[in-house]
Amino acid sequence: MAATALGQIWARKLLPVPWLLCGARRCASSNFKAADLQMQMTQEPQKKPSPSEPLVFGKMFTDHMLMVEWSGAKGWGQPRIQPFQHLMLHPACSALHYSLQLFEGLKAYRGRDQQVRLFRPWLNMDRMLRSAQRLCLPAELLECIRRLVEVEKDWVPEGPGTSLYVRPVLIGNEPSLGVGCVSKALLFVILCPVGSYFPGDSLTPVSLLADPAFIRAWIGGVGDYKLGGNYGPTVLVQREAQKRGCEQVLWLYGPDQQLTEVGTMNIFIYWTHKDGVLELVTPPLDGIILPGVVRQSLLDLAQSWGEFRVAERKITMQELLQALEEGRVREIFGSGTACQVCPVHQILYEGKNVHIPTMEHGPELILRFQKELRAIQYGTSAHEWMLTV
Repeated sequence: MAATALGQIWARKLLPVPWLLCGARRCASSNFKAADLQMQMTQEPQKKPSPSEPLVFGKMFTDHMLMVEWSGAKGWGQPRIQPFQHLMLHPACSALHYSLQLFEGLKAYRGRDQQVRLFRPWLNMDRMLRSAQRLCLPAELLECIRRLVEVEKDWVPEGPGTSLYVRPVLIGNEPSLGVGCVSKALLFVILCPVGSYFPGDSLTPVSLLADPAFIRAWIGGVGDYKLGGNYGPTVLVQREAQKRGCEQVLWLYGPDQQLTEVGTMNIFIYWTHKDGVLELVTPPLDGIILPGVVRQSLLDLAQSWGEFRVAERKITMQELLQALEEGRVREIFGSGTACQVCPVHQILYEGKNVHIPTMEHGPELILRFQKELRAIQYGTSAHEWMLTV
């Protein structure tokens, strides 16, 4: 499947764009190849966390990072793995002034056989390419990421729910206050070991604030790209949700109040549709929904089971409220790289707390998804979704 997935990506992307992501065993660039990768190892390695030490997301980083510079005049420089260090940026850097910046997030897992593997990285590379095109930035990558993780494989933690988080970042590095396509860019990748999103084996449900006054994305915008500018403006709304006693935000869109995303996660509803058919439904990729890797994985798994209908369709708040009133809703949950699958038990809407019976139903489907994903990510054998490091 890996080769097939890559083939599909390149068939869609190869001809229209001048700069391309570097995939495993494939590279469309004449001057950015994994074979040219330079290695500079740290002389001062950090002490790695012990298995009993809590791993807070994004607080601890590994010893090395990947760095590549690009310029319109010279193209890509040589990629290099170097000691983790601060960046030196011009005060007029275009990423700082105009959000010409994008990022990705994926994970490497240590299987029970001690082999380290990346989870569906081809999908992240495809999404990163789309984001780069939207900002008129260059982009190339995957084999160099694999090599970086290989260098840092001792940083990949062991234990249920733990992983090595991989954060590729691409920024415009134009030293100018003019707004326009950049002539300089900087690509770098940093890694950090992370613990389980849910402590122990618990599965803690979240409550959501659904307020149509707040809009995350809109048709014709950039909500379906993984750009830094999509995330900063949500912090205030997240704080407002917490003030009202909620953990996350349910983002609504349009006069019919379509359900779009949960915080930074995709949303799923497992219910009996009004036509009487048991169904798993999530909003379609219509330009405002981020094409999540875990989202696609849940759809793929559910379709492979063939036990209920799997649909990508618009869902409105009124449809959901009616289904809750009629007792047709089984589970509502978010999906994302950080949590994998996150149950929802309550929605604050128009001043009223609406109960969601997710936990009363097991949550059967959530636990099944979680079990299947962990079997793939921490398995003892190769899987078509995993790239061996």
